[in-house]
Amino acid sequence: MPTGGAAEVELRLDQRPWTTLGTNETQMTFSDEELTRYARHLVLPQIGGQGQQRLKAARVCVVGAGGIGAAVVPALAGAGVGSLTIIDGDTVDLSNLQRQPLYRSRDIGEPKAALAAQFVRRLNPFVEVRPIERRIDKLNAPDLLAGHDLILDGTDNFATRLTVSDAAVKLGIALLSAAAVQFQGQVGLFRGKPCYRCFVGDAHDTDDCDTCVELGVLGALTGTVGNFAALMAIRMLAGAGDDPAGKLHLFDGLTGEWRQMRLPADPGCRTCGEQRSP
Repeated sequence: MPTGGAAEVELRLDQRPWTTLGTNETQMTFSDEELTRYARHLVLPQIGGQGQQRLKAARVCVVGAGGIGAAVVPALAGAGVGSLTIIDGDTVDLSNLQRQPLYRSRDIGEPKAALAAQFVRRLNPFVEVRPIERRIDKLNAPDLLAGHDLILDGTDNFATRLTVSDAAVKLGIALLSAAAVQFQGQVGLFRGKPCYRCFVGDAHDTDDCDTCVELGVLGALTGTVGNFAALMAIRMLAGAGDDPAGKLHLFDGLTGEWRQMRLPADPGCRTCGEQRSP
């Protein structure tokens, strides 16, 4: 990994109680190049050196490198998240280019995860990135998601989102779920209770639910929702602002209005409820 100039700084973290990174005594260093790269973060009192250290120490898994992921990946890499895993088993299709600016016409037929990882390496050589060219499912989800501080799910179907959510709850990892269809977007951070299944229930576990392929989606909407999800991820990882968990943020692209609702935990939820499955 590049070291930049000779001078380095060392900072000690005193984490917010609700952040998900390891211990309160984590110590890391910034090179001169990193100090310049993250200068606009470092002068923010809500981020500063400690917040940037938390970002550098963070391990984030992005599930889905489509419309949401195409906004999330550059934002997190540019912000200095230290380790990114990108999971997507799909290849670039011509119809993706309307809303997925990570890719170009020449990339059609190429694996999205690998292309997204190449973008990260070109943008920020201080970020460790691991592409996984596989579709996540119930069997491989625990192994693929384990070891991360945050999972950010931008997939486009309920079955996959529920699979990811169920695994996140069992692994004890925070889940940031983001979705966009037609002119509507939603973003929510889930940490244990309530979980994503509390929100949508059990009726969407199959793959036969409508996606943006059938319903359509405004290209600019995925960028709006994806960048908002990245903002929430950065806030959570850096410990900036209030704890955003347990709230659902809804965006109406036709009116340009956001609204927020608090999600109650479902006692009967089979994932996080009193009768949850083993």
